[in-house]
Order: sequence, then C-alpha cells, then structure tokens
Amino acid sequence: MAPEPGASRRPAGPQGRAPGLAVERSLQDAGARLVGGMDEVGRGALAGPVTAGVVVLRPGTVRGIPGLRDSKLLSPARREALVPRIRSWCAAGGVGHASPQEIDGLGLTAALRLAGHRALAAAAREGTAPDVVLLDGRHDWLSPAGERSLFDASAPADEPAWAGAVVTRVKADLTCASVAAASVLAKVERDRIMRELSGAWPQYGWDSNKGYGAAGHRAALEEAGPTPHHRLSWRLTGPTAATRPSASGDETT
Repeated sequence: MAPEPGASRRPAGPQGRAPGLAVERSLQDAGARLVGGMDEVGRGALAGPVTAGVVVLRPGTVRGIPGLRDSKLLSPARREALVPRIRSWCAAGGVGHASPQEIDGLGLTAALRLAGHRALAAAAREGTAPDVVLLDGRHDWLSPAGERSLFDASAPADEPAWAGAVVTRVKADLTCASVAAASVLAKVERDRIMRELSGAWPQYGWDSNKGYGAAGHRAALEEAGPTPHHRLSWRLTGPTAATRPSASGDETT
C-alpha cells in the first residue's frame, strides 16, 4: 500500500514475505519471558495524535498470523480484519496516544514516549506487560531518559511506570511479527480517530489523508487556518509543511 499523503517514504521491503518470530524467540532464549513488539503511526502528520501500539506475545509462541504484514502494506479492510485475529493471538495488546497539544508542549520524541507508555499501560490493564519491548527503528524513543515523572503524571496513581528493557531493530515492522501486529493495532485505531474528527472538520479531508500533508489538506489550512487538532508548533503551510516541524519539534518524520 502506498504511504499516506505527506508521510515519509521508505523502501517497501519484502512484501511477499510474512514477518517472522526469530528475533522474538532470540530475546526469549536470552531470558525475556514476555516480549512485546511496538510501533508508532502519525509521526509525520500535521493533525491528530501520534499513536503507539504494543503486542505482547504469549511465552512459547511459534507461529505468526497468516496474511500479517506491516500496516502500510495492507489495505484498510485487511487491517481491520486482522485486528480480532491479532487480539486472540497475543497475550495482550494496547494502543496509546499523545495529543497535538502534548506534541506541541513536549516535543515529538517525548510525545512518542508518552504514547508508548500509555500503550504499555493499556496492555498491563489486560494483565500482561512485557519484560522487553522490540522497537522498530534505530532510535529508542521509549526509554524514560530521566522523564519518568512525566509518565507517572499521566497514569493512575496506583499504576506503576513501566521499566523494562528496549531493543531496537531497523525494519522490525517488516520482519518481526509482534511489531507488524502492533503497527496494525495502532494504524486502525488512529485512522478511526481521524475519520471521526473529519465529521466535524470535513474540509481538511482527514477521512482520506488521516491528517498528513496532502495537497487538499494544505489548501484547507491556507484558506481556513488550523483547528484545535493541528500541531501548532509545526510548519503547517508552505513547501516544507508535509515533512518538517518547526524548531520546537524534535524530529522530521
């Protein structure tokens, strides 16, 4: 499937090959009892939340899900159909969001971290939090990095902060079944939010562009200005609007 309008482009990877569990098994063999895969969506959008999903594997899981791929390689209908299968396959799953206001106030990296910890808290409420999180990419944006009080403030007082280990892997969403499954949960949930928001703000086309910097979205911004659901610290108009936040943002994709 083509990337969302305005989203950063990346090699499609081995679309015909299902993601496997070799990396997850290696982490279990190294002593991790519960391995979780995590991925995020909405990083490069101009409007809407940034969303993280996590899927925690049952110990001893040896089979993936037929038809599972990274969410960007699947049609919307296929992603929706996979959600109940993912939920029955894993020990627990969770999705967390950070709002545009949190992105503006904290910066993108800290907002990603907040969304990730909210996803972990959601999985813990199902009874299972991972010992190790397998994270797509090179950069560990999930570890607290001295900001634990931020997450404690966002969670119920009796809910402990997650303090597990993080392992990063480039293209884990293409090769690791737990991460691919997490990407599907996150994508389906965020797309639903953007479709619902589009009902009140139809001129921005969020039902189709999901908040990314498509031409119609940018044209509506030029004409009507931003809404409360836009990331106001980002460059919302002009030639760099689709891919680059303002100086107050942390990252560009």
